Amino acid sequence: MVTPTDTRPPAALVTGGGRGIGRAIALALAADGHAVALSARSQAEIDAVAAEVAAAGGRALAVAADVTDAADVGRLVARVTADLGAPLVLVNNAGAAASHKLDGHPDDLWHRMLAVNLTGTYLVTKACAPAMLAAGWGRVVNVGSVASLTGARYIAAYTAAKHGVLGLTRALAAEWARAGITVNLVAPGYVDTPMTDASVANIVSRTGRDAEAARAAITAMSPQRRLVRPDEVAVVVRMLVRDDAGSITGAAIPVDAGATALAGTG
Repeated sequence: MVTPTDTRPPAALVTGGGRGIGRAIALALAADGHAVALSARSQAEIDAVAAEVAAAGGRALAVAADVTDAADVGRLVARVTADLGAPLVLVNNAGAAASHKLDGHPDDLWHRMLAVNLTGTYLVTKACAPAMLAAGWGRVVNVGSVASLTGARYIAAYTAAKHGVLGLTRALAAEWARAGITVNLVAPGYVDTPMTDASVANIVSRTGRDAEAARAAITAMSPQRRLVRPDEVAVVVRMLVRDDAGSITGAAIPVDAGATALAGTG
C-alpha cells in the first residue's frame, strides 16, 4: 500500500478552485506540501490562484474543465496525473446555487443544479477512484452545504442536489471502508464569497431591498450573526485529508456558525 508518509504528500485536485472556498482550500493544501491542481471553467481565475500558490513556494497546475462533461473530466484527471502525479486527494468544490419557488420552476434550472452539484461530484470522483484504489489510500472531501442537512424555501433543486451529494458521500464511504479511502462532506453555511454576493443580488432584484439590507438578512440567519470565512472551511478540509484522519469517513461536518444546530439537526 502506498501512503503519503512514504514520500511527500500526494497531489491534490480542487474543483471550483478559482475563488472563494476553493481558493482557500487550495492555498491551505499547498501550505501543507501538496502539489495542487486547480480546476474551474474560468482559466483566468485558476491561473491567478496558481500564481498565489507559486508565490508562496508551492506547486500548482491550473486546468480549465467542465465537471458535468465526462470526457472533459477524464482529460482533466489525465493531465493532473501526467504533470503532478495521481490526485489521491480530491476536493469536490465545484458548485452552483440558484433559487425559484416550485410553482413554475424551470426544468432547466432543476437539471443544471443536479448536473453541477451532484453529477459533477460523481464524475470527478469516479475518474480519480482507480488511482486511489490502486494505491490503497485516498481522501475525498465533498463540499456540500447546510442544504445537504436541512431544507429551506425556494431552493428545491439546490437542496435536492446537495442532499444527493451527502448520500453519495455516505455510499462511497461504506463502499471503500476497507480500501484505505475516506469520503467526507463539509457543510458550509453562508460563506463570504462571490456565491453569497450573487444571493444578495438575487434578493435585491426580487424584493427591492438595497444590498446592505439584503446582506443583513442573510447574516441574521446565522446564530453567530456573521458570514463564515472561506479559511474556516479550509481548515476542516485540511484536517480531513491528513493521513492520521483515516477513521473519519462518511461524516458530514457543518461549518455554518451554528445554523444546523439552530435547525435542530446538529
